[in-house]
Amino acid sequence: MIDRHHDLPLNRQANVLGISRGSVYYLPRAVPAADLALMRAIDALHLEYPFAGSRMLQGLLGADGHKAGRLHVATLIADSDATGRVIQ
Repeated sequence: MIDRHHDLPLNRQANVLGISRGSVYYLPRAVPAADLALMRAIDALHLEYPFAGSRMLQGLLGADGHKAGRLHVATLIADSDATGRVIQ
């Protein structure tokens, strides 16, 4: 789609394609291994306690030896979409 070695500047290529110039330069970062381990632990705990929110999960993670703040736990829950698997 975007050719970085083309004679046409990148901002012109983005304009022609109808995408923002910022998305041309954006490179997504890899998820750290520590976050992946926390996400696995959150998934396992979520299967046992599907009603648990970020505050309760943070306490449960702390009891298992994981150190994470409540807001970080809430972010990981949202990123992993753990709440979408609750059977009601």
